Amino acid sequence: MKNIAILTGGDSAERVISLRSAQVVRDHLPKDQYRTFLIDIQKGDWHDVDSNIQINKNDFTLPLPGETVRFDCAFAALHGSPLEDGKMQGYLEMLGVPYTCCDGFVSALTMNKHNTKALLAQHDVPMSPSVLIRRGDALNTERMLKMGLPLFVKPNDHGSSFGVTKVKTAEALMPAIDEAFTYSDTVMVEAFMDGREFSNGVMRVDGKVVVLPVTEIIPETEFFDFAAKYEGKSTEVTPADLSEQLTQQCQALTGKIYDLLGCKGVVRIDFILVGDRFHLLEPNTIPGISPASIVPQQARAYGWDLGQFFSLLIEEATRA
Repeated sequence: MKNIAILTGGDSAERVISLRSAQVVRDHLPKDQYRTFLIDIQKGDWHDVDSNIQINKNDFTLPLPGETVRFDCAFAALHGSPLEDGKMQGYLEMLGVPYTCCDGFVSALTMNKHNTKALLAQHDVPMSPSVLIRRGDALNTERMLKMGLPLFVKPNDHGSSFGVTKVKTAEALMPAIDEAFTYSDTVMVEAFMDGREFSNGVMRVDGKVVVLPVTEIIPETEFFDFAAKYEGKSTEVTPADLSEQLTQQCQALTGKIYDLLGCKGVVRIDFILVGDRFHLLEPNTIPGISPASIVPQQARAYGWDLGQFFSLLIEEATRA
């Protein structure tokens, strides 16, 4: 039986989502194969939720009374920092602990929306135009407004749509930028694309890339914001109502982006379909796996129950 540290919590506003995701993993992993521990990580406080005992950070073990638990794998259910931005992976690698997500470099890259777009633009991945703003920069709002209205203003390295605003007027641009700066030191202003929104999960199984069924996202809100993602304010259709040709286009682009970025574990890639061409919105290297999340829907549509899906991630991470 493998000892699994389900990493949860975190230091960002996404902490609440991480706690939900971790519990879903624990509830569904086969109990005859895995012994699971919820490890809540918040700054320097790393503790086992059940016993409230601190992790020994010297070797990432759990010193329970009468037993020192050594972990066979760390399951990535922590959204945001310090895992989705790549900080923890080097630590786990130095200790020889496998983990179920992208490595530190890829995680740090994909957490940065602007840098991810810059890399993928070199490989002809369709995307919307955008402008990066750093805290303290002299702001050229005229340049931003030349991209047209509406605009999306986003924290450059944050997830779950925290701090994202759809800007419809020139007067609303600066307040939206100020709001985004409360979540990040860099902000991306992105041109609006009018189209249908889709999402596609992808992972490796036995070393081979497996692209899951495509989901169409139909938000009740202005866009796929926090309420749409986590409070049921959207309709998701899996598999999406697409022609075979468009389905293949989306899945091929998903696999291409996964390979170009050097991803591991399960990644969800979000797109917008403008006309008959998919455009990248962003990749998510630790996608939500709470009951309201998209990737679990896609896993079930592929033919896996959640226990199988989570087990495959662990077995791939620990594969020799």
